[in-house]
Amino acid sequence: QVQLVESGGGLVQAGGSLRVSCAASGRTNSINTMGWYRQAPGKQRELVAGITSGGTPNYANSAKGRFTISRDNAKNTVYLQMNSLEPEDTAVYYCNAQYTRGFTVLEVWGQGTLVTVSS
Repeated sequence: QVQLVESGGGLVQAGGSLRVSCAASGRTNSINTMGWYRQAPGKQRELVAGITSGGTPNYANSAKGRFTISRDNAKNTVYLQMNSLEPEDTAVYYCNAQYTRGFTVLEVWGQGTLVTVSS
């Protein structure tokens, strides 16, 4: 089993920056891809950014150029640095991890952390 705990959300003004973190515990050596998703009120959950175990990132178009995902495998932690935040970035941000158990790929979610960007 893998468990995820997010931290770092909060209130920030438009144009500001915020970093959210996600710490993994449990069978961390089985984790492959990790990522950040977000869900705004009344909208579906969407991918923001993902990163492979080797450190290769991918971003949603809305995040490109503003957000940076990084991963510290020694600390079993993934970060999302968010710059130039806009009110449209307001959402609950969820950490996601995909891990293997035998020949099965499973995924786990964190509890979410709220990011509010004021105009």
